[in-house]
Amino acid sequence: MSKKKTVFYVIAIIVVILIVLLGLLYGLNLIGNQNSVKGEQKGEYQQSNINNENRQKDNNQNPINIALTMDDEIARDTAWCGTFQLIWNDLKNDVVKQDIVFNPQLKVVENLNKGSFNTTQISDSSYYKAQGIPTQELKKQIENGIKEKFNETSDILDDFVFDGNPDRYFLYAMLKKEFEFENEFDELDNGKFGEYDDVEYFGINSNSNELLRNQVQVLYYNSKEDFAIKLLTKQNDEVIIARENEGNTFNEIYNDVKNKQANYQGSAELSEADKLRIPKINFDIKKEFEELENKEFETAEGEVMFIEKALQTIEFELDEKGGRIESEAGMMVNKMAILPEESEPREFIVDDTFTIFLQEEGKEMPYFCANIDDITKFQD
Repeated sequence: MSKKKTVFYVIAIIVVILIVLLGLLYGLNLIGNQNSVKGEQKGEYQQSNINNENRQKDNNQNPINIALTMDDEIARDTAWCGTFQLIWNDLKNDVVKQDIVFNPQLKVVENLNKGSFNTTQISDSSYYKAQGIPTQELKKQIENGIKEKFNETSDILDDFVFDGNPDRYFLYAMLKKEFEFENEFDELDNGKFGEYDDVEYFGINSNSNELLRNQVQVLYYNSKEDFAIKLLTKQNDEVIIARENEGNTFNEIYNDVKNKQANYQGSAELSEADKLRIPKINFDIKKEFEELENKEFETAEGEVMFIEKALQTIEFELDEKGGRIESEAGMMVNKMAILPEESEPREFIVDDTFTIFLQEEGKEMPYFCANIDDITKFQD
């Protein structure tokens, strides 16, 4: 082979090798770019998940509180219903047979021992109670009882163990009420509530039927930030809504409403120029009262007991048609021994922090109340 041909072949081989190497480099670079894009997409997806989780955590950081009694100091966005007080009364009166005392004693237990709310404040048709050793028969009895009386099922019974242990004792109560307004209020345009936008409202405006004004009673009106009204229902349940009240407990706020009402000299009727706007409410909460659990106390016979688990749920809805409330309370105790007129139009605009009470006509106390500040927690 001549030298020229040899040189030619060598050059050709080098060119082929270079082309192969360039192809490999290009392929590796392309893969690297794709992986980079995928990495960025994965990072964005992970960050999105993190953001969603953070938002969920933020929503859960400030849940609606449940007060155990109307004498407890409350924060904003707190609700109370009498079901837990009913089972506490039964624990105190039927099982312990004296005041329940922890060591150290809790203020909330002192308040529960007062028994301020009891079955005289609610009609027999509106509540169901049961108690006994936690057998499967007791559980079935409760399930049948609330089904027959309210056509309801329980949201808490499965949180308790019904094993028939004679050293344990279970107490249960359910309250359910539904009420309707004689005439449906008008649905109003969404608007602001405090700092929150796009809140759903119902009420009365200048075009509303006059019949709607007849089912509203003005308890007092001092200003558009300081007033209380009562909405009348077919079932004689009264919906009291108040703004700008003094008090650190529901009882103090309720008494402030009654005092202002007693001193009010203005018109108790809505005039054609008066406005009424109330936010729709819809919430469902469940709480375990861990502060009451695993603390020893003595019965009147000297036996030692403790609360193993204490739960309560509250569901409440209010809109232009009426409202509905359902609440359950359950408690398992364990014994360590043997169990024995206006010149200017008034504005009744509930567009910021307010308190709501439900009570039966002629009763001394309400059976439900809520203090509402963050409306987003109370509207689905």
